[in-house]
Formats: sequence, structure tokens, C-alpha cells
Amino acid sequence: MKPSLPSLATLLLTAALTGASAQTAPTTPAAPAQTAPAAPAKPVPAASYVALGDMYFNQGKYDMAYVAYRAAAQLEAQNPRALLGLGRSQTKLRLYGPAIETLRRLISVDATSISGYIALSQAYQQQYVQTSDLASVARNLELAQNVLTQAQTVAQSQTGTDRDLNLSKIWNERGYVYRLQGQITQAIEAFKQANTLNPDNSVVLYNLGDMYYVSGDLPQALNYLQQAVIADPADPYNRAYYGKLLALSGNVTAARPEAAQAAKLAPTNAYAVGQYGVVSYLAKDPVQARTQLNAALRLDPLRYPEFYYYLGRLNLDANDLKAARDALTRAAALGSTNPEYLYYLGLSFERSNTVSPSDRVKARENYERALKLSPNYKLAQDGLNRVK
Repeated sequence: MKPSLPSLATLLLTAALTGASAQTAPTTPAAPAQTAPAAPAKPVPAASYVALGDMYFNQGKYDMAYVAYRAAAQLEAQNPRALLGLGRSQTKLRLYGPAIETLRRLISVDATSISGYIALSQAYQQQYVQTSDLASVARNLELAQNVLTQAQTVAQSQTGTDRDLNLSKIWNERGYVYRLQGQITQAIEAFKQANTLNPDNSVVLYNLGDMYYVSGDLPQALNYLQQAVIADPADPYNRAYYGKLLALSGNVTAARPEAAQAAKLAPTNAYAVGQYGVVSYLAKDPVQARTQLNAALRLDPLRYPEFYYYLGRLNLDANDLKAARDALTRAAALGSTNPEYLYYLGLSFERSNTVSPSDRVKARENYERALKLSPNYKLAQDGLNRVK
């Protein structure tokens, strides 16, 4: 009987792990043979390990994908698919140094691998984002752009439909790097280039909408987010973000069904569920807002400081200062570069009730931190003037 995919996967992964451990296990004298030797087992081809790695990677099981891709790379050291999968899984596991080494090796093996260049650029970016010692990765974003320049040279020499598609991917990745470099105008232009080459790609449309929102151009942000929703109606991220921007524009009537639909499409997606909570807060529905924000934070308690911020705002509105301070402290810790989180944290300490007295020292500290990030932040300056 043909084994099922899970059992086959288990056998392959066990073989990979066994093979790895066998390389370091001490040898022992073999016992005298009592029976005729069995026929040697047929070796598992590298392609099978790559397929297994692809399956685990797509399921988000990056540790198991790493083992499978590593086994493939050990069998065939110059297998481009094995090296690409290994490098990507190493990045997901935050093994940035090994990932960069693996992906450099891939490019030396296959200098035409657009996916390899992009993955290497992503490894540089993630190492920059996740490292607290920025001095040690000061050149990472420059290196990420240099890798994309190499990729662009390769893509421009291509012909056929792959050329425009690959150039679109490269420009989209450039946009991410420009954003990390704080170059908002260049990021928008990069995403525009990607959009011109691939006009119906919802990811690129989302990125354009996001960058216009960051730049303060809400109408253009709404325009591109709406196009992203049309391009991929089932994507919860596009719809949830579009719903929030509609609410921020004042159109809560249109925002609420968009946000509700996003949460319905992906009830276990923290982003979609949380943005439904944000929209509910902006629509002055505190019960629904609290339900959705708490649900989102149970799904993912560390990724979205925005949801702690809005939960803090809810508690502040209800004069529950203890809960407000707790939520806003978490928001400010996870989103330490956002002056608005710090301002409202300061406000929560400035206020008082019968349970939570005012703490003007902490209020002043947080107003000052907000002003350090945004010197022209009038609300923070007014708050600081009150508690001096």
C-alpha cells in the first residue's frame, strides 16, 4: 500500500535526522554476521528532501523545513533549490549569519537566481531589523540594495514575460529597503515601478497604499488599498487595512463591513481580528472593540502594539486607569518609536481616580520621550507644560 504523505514525510525527516547524527556517532565493532546481508537501502534523492522542505515551509514549520533542506544540501551541495530553501528557512529561524552565507553560496552556484538575490536581500533586512546592536549591521541596508542591483542587472538581460515579473519583484523589494532607510519618497517610487510592471499584484498595491498612508496622503492610500481589495478580495490583510483607513477618513459606515468581512475571512488572523477592533473603536462601539482587540492579542500577544494602544484608549475612555496604564505600557514597549503611544501613556499617568492616583513624574517622563521622537507634537508639549 502506498504510504500517505504525512507518513512519507516522517520517514524522510527521520532519515535526514538519522543521517546527520550518524556523521558524528562513534563507530563500534560490528557483530559477526549471522545471516546473509540485506540489500542496501536505496538512498533518498535530494529532490525528495527539497519537496518535503517546501511542504513544511509552506505550513510555517520552518524548523522541520530547515532539517529537510539541510539534508538535501548535504546530498547535493550545489542544488539551487536546496540552497534557496535552506537560506530562507534559516532567515525565518533568525539564523541570519548562516542564511547570508547559504544564499551567497547559492548565487555563486547560480548567478541567474532572482529568487536567490531577493532572499539574500531579505536576510540582510531581517538581520538589521531584529538586531539591537545596529552598529554591527550598519551596512546591511546598503548591502541589501547592492544585491538588488545585481538582481536587476540579471533581470534586465532576460526576455519574455519573466523579465517584467522579476523586475517587479525587485522594485517591490527595493521599496521595503527604502522604507527601512526612512526614504519615503524613494519607497513610493519603487513601489510605483513595481506596480507599472505588474499592475494587478495585490501585494504591490497594498505596499503603495501603506506608503502613501505613512507619507500622510490618506486619499491616495485609500485609492491603492481599494485596488488591492479588488485585485484579491479574499486577502484579509488588504481588506482589514482598507477598513481601518476608511474609518480614519471618517467613513465608518463603509469601514465597518469591510473590517467585519476581513475578520470573517480569517478568524484566526490576529491582524484582521485586531483591525476590526480598531474600526469598532473609531466607530464608537466599545463593546465590539474590546472583544476584537482582546481576541487579537490572545492570537498574537507580541506582534501588534497598535492593538494594545487602542485597548489602552478604551480603558482610558472608561477611566480604568490601571488597565489603561498596563495596555499603554505594553504598546510603548513594543512600539517604542511611536510618539502617540508615549503621549497617551503619559496622559494615563497624569490622570487620577480613587484607585489609581496621578503619577506626575511618570507622566512627565513619557511626555518628554514623545517630544524627543516628535519635537512638534503639540499634545505632548501641552501635557508636559501641565505636569512641570
